[in-house]
Amino acid sequence: MTKLETLQLKLTATRVRMGIIEATHGAGCGHPGGSLSSADVLTYLYFREMRIDPEQPQDPNRDRFVLSKGHCAPALYATLAERGFFPVADLPTLRHSNSYLQGHPNMNTVPGVDMSTGSLGQGVSTACGMALAAKQLGSDINVYTLLGDGEIDEGQCWEAFMFANHYKLDNLCIMIDVNGLQIDGPTRQVMNSEPLDRKMDAFGFNTIVCNGNSFAELEQAFKMFDLSHGSGKPTCFLLRTTKGLGVSYMQNAVEWHGKAPNDDEYEKAMEELRAAHESLEKEIELNNG
Repeated sequence: MTKLETLQLKLTATRVRMGIIEATHGAGCGHPGGSLSSADVLTYLYFREMRIDPEQPQDPNRDRFVLSKGHCAPALYATLAERGFFPVADLPTLRHSNSYLQGHPNMNTVPGVDMSTGSLGQGVSTACGMALAAKQLGSDINVYTLLGDGEIDEGQCWEAFMFANHYKLDNLCIMIDVNGLQIDGPTRQVMNSEPLDRKMDAFGFNTIVCNGNSFAELEQAFKMFDLSHGSGKPTCFLLRTTKGLGVSYMQNAVEWHGKAPNDDEYEKAMEELRAAHESLEKEIELNNG
């Protein structure tokens, strides 16, 4: 990517983070921490990697994305809105009784959502089924799924990993958001899953460890996934991220796994994000000469 392209992605990711705060504040509940940590990979997916068209959200030839950690719907909704699937102005209706934007993704009500998720472990299993179906149809569809590092406490995830290896799903990219925190505390204390790289290697994956908040490293990871087609090996990204990234008081703070900012906290978060957005706009302007 050029410097300008990287800056534009950073700007978009900042708007996605603003959407996450708008949504969770509007709901009075939700999961901002893990949504903020995954904003960058979702931005890269929807603005550079995936073959999608907001004008044709049901295109049978589109790539598929499954948010296995479905509680981080605010991040997916904010990304879809920025990509043009529905209005950004609808984000604050999150979890309202009359809103189509409920607390977990619903493929029947939200344009651009490929799978209804919420029960941890089930999303990655569905993604495996989608990838196998694409293989059997002779399609070049890629399937991407994002899990949390707390989610992989679920045994169903490891069954899905075995399935992906057994059926040689080299069109499947499993991404694990390794931010180190889950609802009950640090993942190493609740249920230590490390060393994840060696475990995913042992399960037959093309395992790529990268900074999930770096667009340069994400670009290289996705290039490696694209190059792995035909290898018979599924790919796993271990995305080392910072939970709550973009909002200073939420960063690496487990209490922000599952609560919404109040009015004062909302203002502080938006002030920080607006400042970051303005700074990036100025840098883009200078880069354009």
